[in-house]
Amino acid sequence: MKCQRCPKQATLHITEVLGEERFEELHLCEDCAKKYLYEPVQQQQNKKPGKADAHTDDPASKQCEACGVKFVEFRNTGRLGCPHDYEAFREELLPLVESIHGDTQHVGKSPRRLPKTKSDQIELADLRKRLQKAVLEEDYEVAARLRDRIRQLEEV
Repeated sequence: MKCQRCPKQATLHITEVLGEERFEELHLCEDCAKKYLYEPVQQQQNKKPGKADAHTDDPASKQCEACGVKFVEFRNTGRLGCPHDYEAFREELLPLVESIHGDTQHVGKSPRRLPKTKSDQIELADLRKRLQKAVLEEDYEVAARLRDRIRQLEEV
């Protein structure tokens, strides 16, 4: 997992209890963790009385408007509430997905035997139907020729 503040590998995982059923999880590298551990003291000293606590910038307090799931709930359970959560928590999810999968763009795989061109795909589907019909009609010579042609197309 990557550090939440820099591109280094996270080695320290800090969970702060903010209140009843409110947690903040941080995944930091050693350097950022050292800075973070000294920041709370400095932040408390710099806070001015009468100033409202700015929890809205806190990623853990973010909430999906569609389903009401908070990011901290996702971090604790590992489950999102709805498809809209991917957009609501985009900034927090991208580094997480990248650290798990190595990239943020899904590339996917295709079967090795998948024909390269659309015309080959159409021909292959037609040949399979004709093969099935030939077997049902017990025309094994035609079925053998169709089978060979199917294998030819799948190897290309």
